[in-house]
Amino acid sequence: MNRAVFFVPIAILGLLVVLFAAPLLKGKDPSVIPSAMIGKPVPAFVLPSALQGRGFSSDDLRGETPAVVNVFASWCVTCRAEQKVLAALAEKTGIPVYGVAYKDKREAVQKWLTENGNPFKATGFDEFGRVSIDWGVYGVPETFVVDKKGIIRYKHVGTLTQEQSDAVITPLLEALGE
Repeated sequence: MNRAVFFVPIAILGLLVVLFAAPLLKGKDPSVIPSAMIGKPVPAFVLPSALQGRGFSSDDLRGETPAVVNVFASWCVTCRAEQKVLAALAEKTGIPVYGVAYKDKREAVQKWLTENGNPFKATGFDEFGRVSIDWGVYGVPETFVVDKKGIIRYKHVGTLTQEQSDAVITPLLEALGE
């Protein structure tokens, strides 16, 4: 009886270790979060501008070129690092990059974009996060690549680095632009 009390918790712990380690042993990257939106049209939306001027809508994401949509917030510390990467991406590819200010205050977004640079063709204001929920956003930052027809082709969760932009986003945009 005493041995059972000792071995049962160890056996349960071992089972849990195997269960949680199995995806890692199969070579799956735990930082990759699959999106149910890949291959589907962008949800219909209209967002007011976070700045002066017009916002943007799902209609802006259908046209002659693919587009990038970045969901960010002024209160997001890691979003600051992305601003330069997104600006470089827009400059290098000529592809429009749109911003979605997620659960934020308009004044804070305006100040943040002024201080950190504004790489966006247009910035929509998603004050309550409803549009972001439709996109399947888990948190900020998240970046989407949308093809010419308005179909979501890629989702990056977390801070987009220059290396990731060069290795994944830029080649994808080039392939979608052809």
